[in-house]
Amino acid sequence: MRKFEKISYNQFVKDINSDESLYKQYNLPKRSTKSSAGYDFESVVELIINPGEIKKVPLAVKVQMEWDECLLLLVRSSQGFKYNVRMCNQVGVIDSDYYNNEMNEGHMFIKLQNHGSEPYVIHIGDKICQGIFTKYLLTDDDDAKETRTGGFGSTN
Repeated sequence: MRKFEKISYNQFVKDINSDESLYKQYNLPKRSTKSSAGYDFESVVELIINPGEIKKVPLAVKVQMEWDECLLLLVRSSQGFKYNVRMCNQVGVIDSDYYNNEMNEGHMFIKLQNHGSEPYVIHIGDKICQGIFTKYLLTDDDDAKETRTGGFGSTN
């Protein structure tokens, strides 16, 4: 199974705000065209990122996928080309066992940095990153047996 879900309202309140109407209205990621590789994530917050500034941006989404898949979070092309805005880690790798972890339900975030000369304004509903699912391979001698118990950075 592979699907996006909203985080719970309790997690939304904890990480974003208590606006129940916003919680009910925001969209899950979707592809813009039938040939799009990436699922576009829309902002659930209003933000201004000034030149040189970095902001952590909640996505209000968690993702369920097969054990041998990951979701790559990437900046949208237009952000880099038009505004010189990029993700701080360039590519976010979301592992399948991040889903429903006990620390934050699997709530995904990105960090955006404005390398441009003008403020970058994000409105609720603006597309702010894209996610691409991919399979990965294991080495013949792989022996990883642990499973994640925490949220972001929990595997050290």
